[in-house]
Amino acid sequence: MIDLRPVGYVIGLLVLALGLAMVLPMLVDIAEGRGHWAVFAESAVITMLIGGLVSLACKNGVREGLTIQQTFLLTTGVWVALPIFGALPFLLGETEARVVDAVFEAMSGLTTTGSTVFSGLDDLPKGILLWRGILQWLGGVGIIVVAMVFLPELRVGGMQIFRSEAFETMGKILPRASAIASQISVIYLALTLACVACYMILGMQAFDATVHALTTVSTGGFSNYDASFGAFSGPLEYVASVFMILAALPFVRYVQLLNGNPKPLWRDTQIHGFVLTILVLVVGMGVFLVHVFPHHPEQALREALFNITSIISGTGYASVDYMGWGALPITLFFFIGLIGGCAGSTACSVKIFRYQILFASIRSQLRRIYSPHGVFTPRYDGRPIADDVLNSVMSFFVFFVVTLGVVSVILGFTGLDFVTSISGAAAALANIGPGLGEIIGPAGNFAALNDTAKWVLVAAMLIGRLELLAVYAIFTISFWRA
Repeated sequence: MIDLRPVGYVIGLLVLALGLAMVLPMLVDIAEGRGHWAVFAESAVITMLIGGLVSLACKNGVREGLTIQQTFLLTTGVWVALPIFGALPFLLGETEARVVDAVFEAMSGLTTTGSTVFSGLDDLPKGILLWRGILQWLGGVGIIVVAMVFLPELRVGGMQIFRSEAFETMGKILPRASAIASQISVIYLALTLACVACYMILGMQAFDATVHALTTVSTGGFSNYDASFGAFSGPLEYVASVFMILAALPFVRYVQLLNGNPKPLWRDTQIHGFVLTILVLVVGMGVFLVHVFPHHPEQALREALFNITSIISGTGYASVDYMGWGALPITLFFFIGLIGGCAGSTACSVKIFRYQILFASIRSQLRRIYSPHGVFTPRYDGRPIADDVLNSVMSFFVFFVVTLGVVSVILGFTGLDFVTSISGAAAALANIGPGLGEIIGPAGNFAALNDTAKWVLVAAMLIGRLELLAVYAIFTISFWRA
């Protein structure tokens, strides 16, 4: 029998911390003077009380370290529990959200998906807008720690490649996991503050700069306006693009840089592939916009850079309604959303390193066909790829495609059209944010979807954020028998 007390203890502490975070939007609401602060006061008391009681009740079961089963349960349990309590301000506040809408918004926030069911964002209390940003910011730093500390140990989706001594990704200079997590938090905060400063220098008001910095560095994409980042234009789009790219790079490289070892940052195969992919896509899209639409070259470059970076990193901001750009860009946006950023970043989706491993494997297979007696080993970053890593990556691709198909079919059964179903499934599973079409496209939101579809998307956001297999494993009989 698995001892759930260590899991409950950690989850209780994190719920307690989430309740403490509600104090910040409460103070903002007090300053705004709309009387909405009581909502956050009530939510904070409920959240801290339950979190504190759970952690106290489970404290006597705490041991040094966690078993594999406990780690799986903790990883999934955190992303189930926190959205439930994170939804309280939406349930009790001026949004008057129903349970499904409140949980959808909170799950979208903590998984940094960025899909929203709220309209009239321009008129919502500042506390609610800040809370949406805080949820995404906390989810961003949380997923970095999970990706660096938990997923490699759980051998999920090939992530074990980042704990192998052969690849030296973690490096001998790095301290233990808890120290890594604290250094990540410092770097994450520093990036956020730098983003706030840049936004304010270029004309954003302090509140907008703060919230948008929280959702830019977390690659979350929640905005204070229904028009998303379309409420701003010009140099601000370049600044946002730079910080989205920085947030989509592996944070372990920043930790190594902080510890006096800058070489891995410049030599990382993931980073090379990610930056090159963005460069090729931006140039191609910019040329397309100049020749097909009456775009000035600078405008074409800016809109292509911002929106492609937003989609590929999974941020989900939109500065224009690119649904009007034609079939080719729309199709391109669908597929680049399935690429994602680097492992160990706030970015989501499949991740660049898995495509690099996939292509390395395909290249080796093709060479075997031409030279059947040759020995060809797929390599990543100049080193051979272990069989367990290769199998994990291939399994991830299979599970991802199958899950995408199943979620799309289920959404279709709820009455949604084909484009909304498949793009909504992709947006949730890859944690991108906006889908395609008139309903959930960059100019719309998810409010019009039926309740069943919303619950399905909530589950898809959770599964996608935790790399699929971390969630699926706990539903197997062998997991509970182990």
